Amino acid sequence: MPEGDIVVRVARRLDAALAGQVLTRGELRWADLGAVDLAGVGVVENATRGKHLLTRLDDGRTLHTHLRMEGVWRLVRTGDLASGASRADRNPYVRAVLGTARWTCLGINLGMVDLVPTAEEARLVGHLGPDLLAPELDADAAAARILAQDERGIAEVLLDQTVVAGLGTIYMAETLWTHRVWPWTPAGSLDAVARELVTTGRRLMRRSADARLPTATGDPRRSTNVHGRERRPCPRCGTPIARGKAGTPPRQRSVYYCPSCQRRG
Repeated sequence: MPEGDIVVRVARRLDAALAGQVLTRGELRWADLGAVDLAGVGVVENATRGKHLLTRLDDGRTLHTHLRMEGVWRLVRTGDLASGASRADRNPYVRAVLGTARWTCLGINLGMVDLVPTAEEARLVGHLGPDLLAPELDADAAAARILAQDERGIAEVLLDQTVVAGLGTIYMAETLWTHRVWPWTPAGSLDAVARELVTTGRRLMRRSADARLPTATGDPRRSTNVHGRERRPCPRCGTPIARGKAGTPPRQRSVYYCPSCQRRG
């Protein structure tokens, strides 16, 4: 599932194509929204909350979308669709079409599509914890939420979007590896390290969001240090990377870590 850095990158692309523009085409190919026509409505901005996208419109509504595992937003030149040079908008998996005179944005395989009054966005994202990429993030408050999880393993806690929002399996693993934290350490025992995890997760995702290509390392030789690198050598000590599980069925997620650098404390 795309994590906070990818969602920010998507929002920026949508902003470049749509913000300040009036939609010439606005279709929502979603069960209860099929009759909605957004043509003639202006786009104010594309904002994010954790892994959620919020396309705010000038009529006081917000289009809320979520990529889930397979969703993407694809940009196509509107002229190519009009001329028939592209038939991308006829893809049966397109769930949203937001077009301007120049660009058409296609939401493909989206996992969530909602249209709500902007004033009521909290109905959809109010359950989320602090967004680690939000400009106004209070790192101390976010750390306090982590510490309040007591005996829950820290890997599971970082993946819980109601505690802190934006991290997925990649940046959870990379953040814990950076601080040599065993993934099953009780969250409530981390003390000052909890805040360091917050600020590191934020820093890693911001770097990736701002990079030419997504990266959890900033190193062109590899995109991650531990995630997805089972049995390959740890970049720090050379020990083969291991993979375990965080959480309880059916919500267990893979956790990649270094058995030497991240020993049980």
